[in-house]
Amino acid sequence: MTGPGTAPRAPPASSGRSARARCCGRAGRRAGPCCCSRWPGSSQYPPLAALVIVAPGLLPLGYAHAFILLAVACDMLALCLLIRADRRRGRQLVASWYWVLGIALLGPTVFARYDIMVTVVAIAALLVIDRRPVLGGALAGIGVLLKVWPGLLLLGAPRGRRGLRAWLSTGGTVALLSLAAEAALPGAFSFLNEQQQRGIEIESLGGTVFQIARRFGWHGTVSYHYGSMEFLGPWVSQVATASLVLSAVAGLWLLVWRLRAGHFGPAATADAALTATLLFVTTSRVISPQYLIWLIGLAAVCLCVRGTSQRPVAVLLLPVAALTVLEFPLGFDSVVGGRPLGVCVLAARNVLLLAATLLACAQLWRSTSLVPLEAEPEEVPGPRLRPDVPDPRAAGATPNAGGCSTEPTATAAGTPATTYQPPPPETPR
Repeated sequence: MTGPGTAPRAPPASSGRSARARCCGRAGRRAGPCCCSRWPGSSQYPPLAALVIVAPGLLPLGYAHAFILLAVACDMLALCLLIRADRRRGRQLVASWYWVLGIALLGPTVFARYDIMVTVVAIAALLVIDRRPVLGGALAGIGVLLKVWPGLLLLGAPRGRRGLRAWLSTGGTVALLSLAAEAALPGAFSFLNEQQQRGIEIESLGGTVFQIARRFGWHGTVSYHYGSMEFLGPWVSQVATASLVLSAVAGLWLLVWRLRAGHFGPAATADAALTATLLFVTTSRVISPQYLIWLIGLAAVCLCVRGTSQRPVAVLLLPVAALTVLEFPLGFDSVVGGRPLGVCVLAARNVLLLAATLLACAQLWRSTSLVPLEAEPEEVPGPRLRPDVPDPRAAGATPNAGGCSTEPTATAAGTPATTYQPPPPETPR
């Protein structure tokens, strides 16, 4: 039994595969709706996730069918937003086609997790935050209470009044909705305590270390905990602590970047959002397949904006998505069992993800450190002179024999030019 503010009872280690089967259809083979336990007060998610969990049950369909229908509707909404943004900026639907391709590569996971709903809110916020900071900040605040990570969208908010308005809008939205959620669902923020107890998920970068270590005699087990398959055994807690330290270092790097950035162009907000999300996904103790939905959505927004520095990162994320669907759901049994094929696919995916993260950081730092130089005034060409005539634009020029003064004078553009002064009239005899 579960109640408001309490977490569902975790299944024993021996029933990990059966728990996965109950939640996702068949264990390790396909992903069903993540919200099979329809209790809105589940402590795994922020409070507004309750609305997403409850909404499919209000439709006159089976819960799974209704959930997938809502996910498809959000996918279409995200595509419409990107098409509108492409046309508004005169682009050739690059971002829209990128979204279509990325979602296709991720496969059925997109429509079996509620992250597609969060991503469409983040896309909408990122597309309007520069022009309408209050609206964009409010959407980001809603995203924070859906799954926390949309708060990273504000790291690249423009400086000055617009950025301040976006931050205030986000803070006000989070505060008001948090009070309402706590009143309606006591213990709605217990997910914060539960997240601290999570271990190393088998698909994370830290999990890859243990996947390889198993081939060399590391004695540990895989168990279903807090909604994912995690490693249990020696050195797991140390690697989990290292992941938290790396996340703190990533946050410190973002702070230094924000303070040292000399140029915030039109693409800085979207580029910073993608880079920050990549940093925290890569250093996290958990890398679930649905996290790629966030990255594909943010990369698509970057491609909407002229001057983005993240084009190579967006390209690199496509093979990451392709390897992700091979790892889950197609090869999840091999990953759980530590078989060579599954481990190789997972390791290749994580290496590419790490490369994309480092490339995004380098591109963001370079693009915001270069301050565009002001255009220098064009030089006004002077008159062509014979070699025996001194340059009239040189300082201290003397009149020539014909009486023409070649003393430099300044034109309106600031360039010295020659003036002609007629010789004095002769005195009649």
